[in-house]
Amino acid sequence: MRSGTMRLQDFWERMREVFGPLADSFARDHVMSDLGGRTVMEALADGADVKDVWAAVAKDRDLPYF
Repeated sequence: MRSGTMRLQDFWERMREVFGPLADSFARDHVMSDLGGRTVMEALADGADVKDVWAAVAKDRDLPYF
């Protein structure tokens, strides 16, 4: 991570760290209100900022933002 931005690679590393082998399933299937009723995959495909998507995941799962 650099200068307050998050790279997509960093995002997926965090997802795998938190969710293990279920990271892809969570990203594909779990709808979150903070993502406008979209999944992680939908939000990323729609061009949402990776940092904002991670913030939504962290909030939804009560994770530290780290």
